[in-house]
Amino acid sequence: MFKGTNASSGIGIGKAVIVEEAELVIKREAVADKTAEVERFKGALDKTMKDTERMAADLATRVGEKEAEIMQGHLMLLMDPMLTGEIENTITGEGICSEYAIEQVCTTYADMFASMDDELMQQRATDMRDIKTRMQRVLLGVESVDISALPEGSILVAKDLTPSMTAGINPKHVTGIVTELGGKTSHSAILARALEIPAVVAVTDFLKNVANGDTVVLDGSEGVVYVNPTAEVEQEYSAKREKFLKEKKELEQYIGKPTVTKDGVTIELVANIGKPQDVEKVLQYDAEGIGLFRTEFLFMDRTAMPTEEEQFEAYKTVAEKMEGKPVIIRTLDIGGDKEIPYMGLEKDENPFLGYRAIRFCLDRKDDVYRPQLRALLRASAYGNIRIMIPMVTCLDEYREAKALIEEIKKELDGEGIAYKKDIQVGIMVETAAASLMADAFAKEVDFFSIGTNDLTQYTMSVDRGNDKVSYLYSPLNPAVLRSIKRVITCAREAGIMVGMCGEAASDPMMIPLLLAFGLNEFSMSASAILYSRKLITNYSIEELQAVADKAMSFVTVKEVEDYMRAFIG
Repeated sequence: MFKGTNASSGIGIGKAVIVEEAELVIKREAVADKTAEVERFKGALDKTMKDTERMAADLATRVGEKEAEIMQGHLMLLMDPMLTGEIENTITGEGICSEYAIEQVCTTYADMFASMDDELMQQRATDMRDIKTRMQRVLLGVESVDISALPEGSILVAKDLTPSMTAGINPKHVTGIVTELGGKTSHSAILARALEIPAVVAVTDFLKNVANGDTVVLDGSEGVVYVNPTAEVEQEYSAKREKFLKEKKELEQYIGKPTVTKDGVTIELVANIGKPQDVEKVLQYDAEGIGLFRTEFLFMDRTAMPTEEEQFEAYKTVAEKMEGKPVIIRTLDIGGDKEIPYMGLEKDENPFLGYRAIRFCLDRKDDVYRPQLRALLRASAYGNIRIMIPMVTCLDEYREAKALIEEIKKELDGEGIAYKKDIQVGIMVETAAASLMADAFAKEVDFFSIGTNDLTQYTMSVDRGNDKVSYLYSPLNPAVLRSIKRVITCAREAGIMVGMCGEAASDPMMIPLLLAFGLNEFSMSASAILYSRKLITNYSIEELQAVADKAMSFVTVKEVEDYMRAFIG
């Protein structure tokens, strides 16, 4: 048995097919005709772009527009005049072959992306290395492995899968994926989940212990892989697979049903999104609105800030598609673990305690915050948009942002531009300060949304990305639970809506407690909606009060986790 990272849920059983791309040998070769060599590069670039367009179109048809964006991101890199111009200049300036010029320039960019703290930018490093290799293959005449032609019942085994390799997978033939490298947030893992193929990644030295044709059983939910297991193990996982598929099918009955507890309390079950294209999944899984639209993704993957008009179109698109359902849009939250190079942010010693989110926006009102708020207000005329301010620690910040919104409303009135006059403005409660001052905030803001990821981090003084202290990072820690309960109580006493848009909102161990505390709205990944609806509709809030009281009596995270694990069975 081998242990790795659970990247895509489900059980995969089949025969191992090891996919190894031929290693490219790239040498620095001098060229006599620099002009001809630039044309040779342009030919390879053109073919790579056409192949990428084809892959994106294929993904859009087979999987969805959102997943096709990964290959469209490759296309944007290939079309970037800064990148291609630098490669051409390297060819002519150094008189070297295209393959080596591509190696030099793309590796420099990839290393730069990899050094950034932001996960999205780190994925750009993988994408850059992928397009580098693909252009070099075209130049060298080396064919890539055709993953689309794998036989039925294949478990795809590889050192790592590039996004372009994963894009060619036929889910009818591939029953599972195992790689030695990668993580949950890699583009390959994202595509595996979209294709609904079970996947386990980061399995150390797996290729040394598996051969083509070996029977492989993997559990993508637990991150476990077996090679040539016993008949008993294979039968056990076959039964698990049948159960998994049956439960998944049964969840479809919750589409179109209201989210109401057994004792008649209506709960709002909404989704988190990062881009307008994500709305398709929100509608597919029957979410009752959008509880978090992370606008920073509109600012990433580009070389200049989006204009007010570009932002307006993005927000308007989402509002219209949601047809009057609530759409909570968070204003720009950069800094901390999210960097955008063209913003010119200086590196903070401690980015999570530094110049980020509302602090940055209020300092950059004219060029950053005002255009975004204008775009949001204009888009509010097309749907039920609500504005959410992140990382608030004191009332002064909220009041300053609210004053700016009121100022922009007067501007729009003067220009005769429509907007939602009574648009709601709320805050993310994700700091200890906001939690402690929740009673004061509740008297002035229109709603709360608890961001458990940061609230846990700040309450426990723990870097959630640091493995050495990860044992302290849990929303079920009594200190975090007390903080969450206080925020919900303050909101309910003031008569305002209180939601949650952190990972905890879809945690089966947290849902009973949050219902008992009085949470109005649960916001989560679209794919978690139906399972969460099933859980919520099977609970009575009145009956959960005793469970919550017992859980809150414990003083260690282990006691809470053990108790809640036993409760949910």
